[in-house]
Amino acid sequence: MQEPLNVLITADFSDAIMDRLKSVSPRLRFTRRLLKSATDLPSETWRTVDVLYSTGVVPEPDTAPRLRWIQGHFAGVERILAQPLLASEDIVVTTTSGIHAPKMAEYTLAMMLAFAHKLPTIFRLQQKAEWPENRLELLLPRELRGTTLGIVGYGSIGRATARLAQGFGMQVLATKRDVFHPQAKNEFYFPGTGDPEGIYANRLYPPEALKSMLADSDFVQVTVPSTPANFHLIDENMLAAMRKTAILINVARGDVVDEAALIRALQARQIGGAALDVFEREPLPTDSPLWKLDQVIISPHISGNNEHYNESAAELFAQNLERYLTDQELLNRIDRTRGY
Repeated sequence: MQEPLNVLITADFSDAIMDRLKSVSPRLRFTRRLLKSATDLPSETWRTVDVLYSTGVVPEPDTAPRLRWIQGHFAGVERILAQPLLASEDIVVTTTSGIHAPKMAEYTLAMMLAFAHKLPTIFRLQQKAEWPENRLELLLPRELRGTTLGIVGYGSIGRATARLAQGFGMQVLATKRDVFHPQAKNEFYFPGTGDPEGIYANRLYPPEALKSMLADSDFVQVTVPSTPANFHLIDENMLAAMRKTAILINVARGDVVDEAALIRALQARQIGGAALDVFEREPLPTDSPLWKLDQVIISPHISGNNEHYNESAAELFAQNLERYLTDQELLNRIDRTRGY
């Protein structure tokens, strides 16, 4: 008989979710504890943990000698990777990348439609109870059909967005690290969503050709992870390459875009506008000029939220548990050299 695997879960999973995880295998032994820090759990318990499902808490080095795999509760695991324990290459880290993709793709489509149909202007007119005489010219909409979406980073979010954009008749461009292999590899996605085969991008660009892609795009979605290599990836030079009517949509991380350069570009009407869900400093300070720019839509880092988050995350974890027990490659495994 195989030895049991002890799984510690620090997320607030319901009993129904726990039952789903327990159904994976009788070999699994689960402990569910909500932790603010690693010291909230007795050291004797840490010594028995083989698998950790973490909302951010990670044990100190040498306190969990059996630990071999950490499944993060979020798509971004910068906080986990920064912990001293992760200096060991023996511990595999996986993320929930992919469970947010359908919702974030819808958010991106909503922002594109909002700008195309002049909703920010419509809402301002409604608040003023104003019916402008030049309304037909002022509010002339732009069809998404025939426009071009440029996706900065063709991961799970970009793939889900590309699928929806193609349904609107848009041309889709995307940057990808390996343009010769458009297929997704060991990435989680919900059936009927995303682009696992890599067929919804009309053209792929290597990262070095980002500026060329930006110059050809009417809308730009930023989805790359926060890594040292991606810090201020969208900088003054990249913004200068964009069309004057182009809309920037950032659902990645705030530090991927040089916020000061973006503010200058918006104030100078160098680009058409921006929809921003993430910022270099969060919450966005009340004195930020972004709040008062009429061609900006701001949301408070909610583009990936949905009412089924825990259920979706647990389903991914269940699939990874099945893979772990059968020595298969885990979904969404972090590449330490790239940081994502």
